[in-house]
Amino acid sequence: MNKPLYSLEKIKFATDEATFEKAIHLYANNKVTEFKDNGFTYTAVVIGTQPYKAIVSNKYYDQGDCECYLGQNNTLCKHMVAVAVFALFRGRELTKEEKVQITNPIASEVLGELKVNELEQVKKKITVAISCIKYYRGPSKIWFAYQDSLTEGCNRLSVIFCKLPVSEQTGNLIVDTLLRLDRKLQSGVDDSDGTVGGFIQEAVEMLKEYVKLDPNVKNCFKKLLKIRSCFGWEESLVKMS
Repeated sequence: MNKPLYSLEKIKFATDEATFEKAIHLYANNKVTEFKDNGFTYTAVVIGTQPYKAIVSNKYYDQGDCECYLGQNNTLCKHMVAVAVFALFRGRELTKEEKVQITNPIASEVLGELKVNELEQVKKKITVAISCIKYYRGPSKIWFAYQDSLTEGCNRLSVIFCKLPVSEQTGNLIVDTLLRLDRKLQSGVDDSDGTVGGFIQEAVEMLKEYVKLDPNVKNCFKKLLKIRSCFGWEESLVKMS
């Protein structure tokens, strides 16, 4: 059996919510048929509105082809993602956690602070996530791949934020992360579809929930007093400081 070089985590991070949900539905309902592993690619017939033959690389789940309309227009489709998931699990029933894709930050409601080593590990993960949010200088033909990278970065950050305990310490960490993202937006990241901006606004709402759980979190917002962000996301937090 040829094991894929990608993971379910990678698929979750880099695939839009609608496509991932539909792909999981296809997989869970045994719609991936005639699966073949030739050592370099995976092929299968996926039963959608009609049978579609799809092929996926064993290295990159989003590289391949499909007979459906999206596939013929070089766009990642639910059929390709379903084949990629099948290559990972070979028909095994997925757990509830494996089926769930986290795409927005939500306060954990668990009060507490990270230990020093835990904090360092989280900072490293944040740096990896932010590295996906790149500056755009490429041709139009790689636009969709670029947008997928922005989605991956924001989804990675959402997962990180959701697992944080609530405290002034973690509030500071989130604010610092938003400031890093804002600097990127002001220095060449093309967020014309609002992926990064939308994530920042969701994180701001999460910080407001933090304040309800721990009023000391308001102290984190003082560093925003002299900040002028790219779209004013800091204003509502400054009013709370």
